[in-house]
Amino acid sequence: MERNRMIVRERTLEQVMYYKNTIIMRYTIHYPHFISDTYQTLVNKLNALYRTKAVMYERSNIMNLYQMAMVDYEYSVANNYPIHQYEAIVNYTVTYNENCLLSLYFDQYEYTGGAHGLTVRYSDTWNLPQSKRVDLNEMFPNRSNYREYVIWIINRQIEQQIAKEGNIYFENYTQLVNENFKVNNFYLTKDGVVIYFQQYDIAPYSTGIPTFIIPYGPGGAIQPRCEYWENK
Repeated sequence: MERNRMIVRERTLEQVMYYKNTIIMRYTIHYPHFISDTYQTLVNKLNALYRTKAVMYERSNIMNLYQMAMVDYEYSVANNYPIHQYEAIVNYTVTYNENCLLSLYFDQYEYTGGAHGLTVRYSDTWNLPQSKRVDLNEMFPNRSNYREYVIWIINRQIEQQIAKEGNIYFENYTQLVNENFKVNNFYLTKDGVVIYFQQYDIAPYSTGIPTFIIPYGPGGAIQPRCEYWENK
């Protein structure tokens, strides 16, 4: 078992839900289960955290959607409309798992009718030796104005993308980037820090979840090194 990373296993909660002998909803919730001989304290913390989040989503959000699906079913039957199934899917992606850092994001998709569903993304990055979350400002230790710097990089990348592909963002994207930038909306990859926005934050649905990468190295984010995070 490698010392400076986690072993990841998948856990799943899923069910097909009926109402009056008709399938009106189905859900699948994937969440990670971690294994490590080195970071047992953090393993226990993360496994409890993500298991609890999955169960709470199942008990709260899923039941709310099921109640909505029942109401929708009765309305459709009464008005001779087609019956459509509700759906909820939660997936996770581990994007970085080395150099004493673990980073991952979750995509929470819900469909309740109409042309398409909606996906919400959330993420975490963890310092393994210190058993704590990594904040975005820690990835830019030499920049007191890191927020302004990151927003500047994002707007520059959007300008370059528009020049190549045409405008796939809302016209007032600079204002929207500033208003909707969230310091928790990031994760790490082998190439750099990825900043993301939710659907409709700065662009139409067809654009998906916009992402922007800030490379490691001079002028960018700090290069992940185990000896650095061990002493943070």
